[in-house]
Amino acid sequence: MIFYIRGASTVMGNQWTEWLHQEWKKEYFLKLSKFLKNAYETKEIYPPKQQVFSAFQHCDYSDIKVVILGQDPYHQKGQAHGLCFSVNPGVKIPPSLLNMYKELQTEYGYPIPNNGYLV
Repeated sequence: MIFYIRGASTVMGNQWTEWLHQEWKKEYFLKLSKFLKNAYETKEIYPPKQQVFSAFQHCDYSDIKVVILGQDPYHQKGQAHGLCFSVNPGVKIPPSLLNMYKELQTEYGYPIPNNGYLV
């Protein structure tokens, strides 16, 4: 399915489409769509609008076990690509993600990867 958020399109062909279908029709989401459309037309926004919902392409709704919310969005070109905390290959690991890697290493012995690409 192709989902258009007032100019931003994302291919969603998994369970998220079914789960979010009704949300897309609600007033708050229509307002959000309008706000984002204006922001993308008047400002430099990250991630690129084609990647706003790219996280939904990488996992099905039923596979979600944990949701981690962040407060510091990536604000430099090339960092954000639609998946929270992840950065594209070749981009320096941001401090917030590095801190998570360190916690995983301390608690579980998980080796720290040499990149921040979480896909």
